[in-house]
Amino acid sequence: MGFAPSDELLGTFVPIIVYWVYSGIYIPLGSFENYRLHSKKEEDDKNLVSKGTVVKGVFLQQAVQAVVAILLFTVTGDDAGASAGSNNSVIVLARQFITAMVVLDTWQYFMHRYMHHNKFLYKHIHSQHHRLVVPYAFGALYNHPLEGLLLDTIGGALSFLFSGMTPRASIFFFSFATIKTVDDHCGLWLPGNLFHVFFKNNTAYHDVHHQLYGSKYNFSQPFFIVWDRILGTYMPYTLEKRKGGGFEARPTKEYKDD
Repeated sequence: MGFAPSDELLGTFVPIIVYWVYSGIYIPLGSFENYRLHSKKEEDDKNLVSKGTVVKGVFLQQAVQAVVAILLFTVTGDDAGASAGSNNSVIVLARQFITAMVVLDTWQYFMHRYMHHNKFLYKHIHSQHHRLVVPYAFGALYNHPLEGLLLDTIGGALSFLFSGMTPRASIFFFSFATIKTVDDHCGLWLPGNLFHVFFKNNTAYHDVHHQLYGSKYNFSQPFFIVWDRILGTYMPYTLEKRKGGGFEARPTKEYKDD
C-alpha cells in the first residue's frame, strides 16, 4: 500500500516546492535584458547581499513557516475535518479565497507600513529585505526571520483561520499566494503575464517600493492596492522604455520621503 500524503502535509510543503519551482523558471528568463526593470549590471551593483545568503535566508523562513503550519493544522484538525464535506462548492471556495486575500492584504499592509515608519524595526529587521534594491524571483521571501514570522507566517495563519478554508483548499490558496509573491519580485515585465493584466499590484508596482524614492509608498502586498489608495500611500508610476533595453517604472510626480 503506497504512502498517501495528508492534506495537512501537502498544505505545508507544496507552497514551498512551488516557490522554488516557479522562481527557478525566472532564472533563465532574467537573461532577456529587453524585459528587465533593471539591468543585470544594476542588479549586481546595487544589491547589498549575495545570492547564497538570500537562499539560506529563504530556507530559514520556510522552515519556520513549515513548523507553524504543522502546529496550525494540528490545532485546527478536528474542525477542518468536520467541515471538509460542506466546503467543496465553488461559491464557498471563492468566498474563502476572497476572504483570505483580504485578510492577508490587510495584515501585511499595516505590518509592512509600520516596519517602515518605526525606525528601530526598519533598521534592525525590515531593512534586510530592502538589501535587494533590484528584486529577483527567489529573493521574494528573503526577510529577517522575525519579519518572516510576523508578516508572512502569522498573516497566512490568520487568513487561513478567518476564511474557514480546509487544509485541502489551503494547498491551492497558499500556492497561488506564493506564485503571486514571487512574480511581484521577479523584476521582469514579460508580455502575456496574466498577473500584470488582472492585478495593479504587480512587478512594477512593487519595484517602485524597493527604490529609495518609493520606500514610503506602495506598501500593499500581495494582491490589491486598496489600502494604499485609501490611506494616501499610493505612488502612481509610468512604465517607460529604458535606454539600453528593458523597462523602468518612474513616478509620475515628485514625492517627499516623509
